[in-house]
Amino acid sequence: MGIPWDDVVVIQQGKDPGDPCIVTVNCPDKAGLGCDLCQIILEFGLRITRADISTDGRWCYIVYWVVPHPASLKVDWESLKIRLLSACPSCLFSYYFKNSTCPSPPPVYLLKVWCVDQKGLLHDINEILCNLQLIIQRVKAMPTPDGRVLDMFFITDGMELLHTKKRQDYVCEYLKEALGERCISSELQLAGPEYGHLQGFSSLPPAFAEELFSSELLDKVSLHPLSQDMRTLKTPTVIVDNSLSQAHTLLQIQCVDQKGLCYDIMRISKDSDIKVAFGRFSSSVKGFRNIDLFVQQKDGKKIIDPESQKTLCSSLKEEMLHPLRVIIVNRGPDTELLVANPVELSGKGRPRVFYDVTSALKALGVFIFSAEVVRHSTQERQWEVYRFLLEESREFPLTRSQARSQIVDKVRRTLMGW
Repeated sequence: MGIPWDDVVVIQQGKDPGDPCIVTVNCPDKAGLGCDLCQIILEFGLRITRADISTDGRWCYIVYWVVPHPASLKVDWESLKIRLLSACPSCLFSYYFKNSTCPSPPPVYLLKVWCVDQKGLLHDINEILCNLQLIIQRVKAMPTPDGRVLDMFFITDGMELLHTKKRQDYVCEYLKEALGERCISSELQLAGPEYGHLQGFSSLPPAFAEELFSSELLDKVSLHPLSQDMRTLKTPTVIVDNSLSQAHTLLQIQCVDQKGLCYDIMRISKDSDIKVAFGRFSSSVKGFRNIDLFVQQKDGKKIIDPESQKTLCSSLKEEMLHPLRVIIVNRGPDTELLVANPVELSGKGRPRVFYDVTSALKALGVFIFSAEVVRHSTQERQWEVYRFLLEESREFPLTRSQARSQIVDKVRRTLMGW
């Protein structure tokens, strides 16, 4: 038996401007469902201000309170509902979604955009792609001496319609109209072997790799330590309690509020094979969140082993303190901004990182000479790495440590939603 598909995902608009919208998901349960839903919500530029989770192992009931971030963001709520439905296990509506029973990686397409290069161009294109529900998997931006740039975006389509000529033509026409005279031409096609050539990341010096991917980040030895106010706020605590439930372990978490917090915690749970049976992400109070999670291991038992508890608590604290890694380094005579985030074991990257970084650089007036997104593997996990070559300017002389720290701090705060 199932329930009508209209009742599986219900979106209730706030009564007054600025009030959160309430997103309710009521469907059969599956491993990692909470993470998948949070990933989609974050992809639409929404911030989860509160959440309640309840599941008995067969059926799941989740309520999210969400707000656009920034507040001026226009959200396609109907498309969000369709995307959330596509992540739910099969119900009566399963025939609407071919990936609901047999998940397969979506096809990757290559979008080539020739433009007149300007400050903020990459962010403007990224914003357009987000509005079209196109998800950037890789980026390669290559400027030319005559003031033009070839931006190559390897993308997937949240609507899964790029295989149709109608959708392809619409994307190119929409892009050209939105960019105006800056756009010289655009071309969209199924990605070929060149996509596979961008999978590696071998040119990062060992010292910088250690800085980005260290499993134990210590601010006192960091190239770009947290500013004092960020360091004061970011003091996460995780308490493990096995006394309140016969079947579940209670995780009590207190941490600073930040964009993507719900996604980060659910991603760790998914990748650690930890099942969240009941959970409450309370509203932010003076910049802090209290989170209660009743969890079980994959075998349905509580987390009793001290080492398992320690590993889980360490992972949660690390992701709450450093969900993304940001540094500026010298790349020969050039200055490079590096931003790294862990990739889910399923292969999915964190949504809207490229959007947020380019937004921060555009706000500062920092010109991006070239950019690319690649994957890098360490012994512990796979990472998504965003590389930006920055251009020197009077406003931001990149040889000065103060200017570099200002860029890193702005990027960090934008990524955190502060």
